[in-house]
Amino acid sequence: MILYGIPTCDTCKKARKALEAAGHEVAFRDVRAEPLSDSEWAALLAAFDDRLVNRNSTTWRGLSDWLKAAEADAQLRAYPTLMTRPVLREGDKMTLGWDEKAIAAWGL
Repeated sequence: MILYGIPTCDTCKKARKALEAAGHEVAFRDVRAEPLSDSEWAALLAAFDDRLVNRNSTTWRGLSDWLKAAEADAQLRAYPTLMTRPVLREGDKMTLGWDEKAIAAWGL
C-alpha cells in the first residue's frame, strides 16, 4: 500500500498509524520531496477528478486567479501540496482523504 501525502500532515500521520496498527504495510510517498510523474498524476486525476485539489487549504487561497482557473492537473503539478490528503493506493484500489468511507474501505 502506498500513502501519498506530506510528512507534516496530521491526517496522513493518523491514517498511517491506524493502517500499520491494523497490519497493513504502508509505504509513504512524500509528494513534495518525490514529485509524482505525469502518469501518476493522470491516474489519480482519473480516479478523483478535481476532488483531488484541496480548495480549503492555505495554499489554494494564496494562488493567483489565473492558477485557480486552471485545470486541476496544472494546479497540482505547480503545487503538489494542494492534493487532498491522504491518497491511499493498493493495486487498483484507491481512496481519497481519511473519513469514515476511506476507513471502512481499508477494513478498519
